Amino acid sequence: MRIGLIVNPIAGIGGRVGLKGSDGAEIQHLAFELGAEPLSNLRAASALEVLSPLRETLELFTPTGLMGEDVARQKGFIPHLIGSLPQDTTTAEDTRQAALAMLDIPLELLLFAGGDGTARDIYTSVNTKLPVLGIPAGVKIQSAVFATNPRSAGEIAAAYLRGERIHLRESEVIDLDEDSYRTGLFTTRLYGYLAVPYRPHLLQSRKVPTPAAESVRMQAIASDVIENMQAGWYYILGPGTTTRAITTQLGFPKTLVGVDVYTREGAVALDVSESRLLQLINKQPTKIIVTPIGGQGFIFGRGNQQISPNVIRMVGTENIIIVSLAEKLNALQGEPLLVDTGEPEVDKLLAGYLPIVVGYREKVVYRIAF
Repeated sequence: MRIGLIVNPIAGIGGRVGLKGSDGAEIQHLAFELGAEPLSNLRAASALEVLSPLRETLELFTPTGLMGEDVARQKGFIPHLIGSLPQDTTTAEDTRQAALAMLDIPLELLLFAGGDGTARDIYTSVNTKLPVLGIPAGVKIQSAVFATNPRSAGEIAAAYLRGERIHLRESEVIDLDEDSYRTGLFTTRLYGYLAVPYRPHLLQSRKVPTPAAESVRMQAIASDVIENMQAGWYYILGPGTTTRAITTQLGFPKTLVGVDVYTREGAVALDVSESRLLQLINKQPTKIIVTPIGGQGFIFGRGNQQISPNVIRMVGTENIIIVSLAEKLNALQGEPLLVDTGEPEVDKLLAGYLPIVVGYREKVVYRIAF
C-alpha cells in the first residue's frame, strides 16, 4: 500500500506567540523572533506512530527534509523521496508541487500536516483526485478535512488502509483572510472540497459562526460569570463573541480573536502570547474562561494556542470556566467538546464531565474528550 506524507514545517508557528496564523514570510520571521518553536513535525510524528504497526506493508512517499523525510525516518519508515527541497525554509509552492508529484505515483492515501492554508495548497494540486486526510497542525483550522487530533488522523488512516468500511466524503476546504482576522474581522471563503475518509468522532466538522441574534443569551452568560468573579484573581479570556460579552458588560475592551487578561477592575494585558501569560500568572491566582468553537466543539487547541499546556498546568484544570450558548452545545448532537493542546497528558487531565455556563445561574454538565 502506498501512502504520501507532506508536512508544512512552519504550520502553527504563530499560535503560541499570539500571531493568530502563520501565513506569509513576515509573520513567520516575526514568530521566530518572538521565540516560536515549530510543532508540525511533532504532530505528524504522533500520527505516524499509530501507523507504525503497518510499516512493513506500507510504502511511504514524501518530500525531503523537514517536509516529511525527517519525521518518517524518525518513526522507522524508509521513505521514497520526492524532489529536493531546501532544508531551512519552504513555501506554499513547495507544498503544491509535492502534492502534484503524488498524483503520479498513485497513492491509496495522502496525509498532510498543516492548517487551512496547507489544505488550500493541497486542494489546488489534488482536488478530489485521491483520498486526503489532514493532521491538524495550524492555528486556525476551519476546514472539515482534518482529524480531531494527530493520533485520530493515524487511527483513521490505519483503518482506511486496512480496508475497513470507511467511505470517502467530499469535505470543505475553508480559509480565513489572516490580515482581516488579526483585526477581529472574520472573512472566510470556501475554496473547494477534498475527498476525505469519513470516520465519525475522529474527523472534525467545519467551523460554524455564532449568529448575531444570540446577544441576549450571551449577556445572561456574562452576568453569571461577572457575579462570580473574585477580587485579587486574574481571568484569562480566550477568543470569541461569548467571552467578549463578559468584557463588554464590564466596560472593558476585548480583542475578539486574541487572548486577554483581566481582573474585576479592568484589563491587565491584551492580545498576549504564551510567554507573556506565564509571566503574568506566576504565583497569581488565575482562572481561564473559554468558549467552544461552533460546529467543531474545540475548547483548547484551535485559535487559542496561547493558552498552552504549560499555562493550563499553572492555572489548574479546576480553575477553567467554559461558557457556551446552549444552542451551540445542542448543535453538537451529543458529540463531546474537544481538546487538542498538543500534549496528550494535558488532554487527559481536561477530559471528563465539566459544568458549562449556558445562562444566568444556569449550567449544564457536558463531556470533554480528546
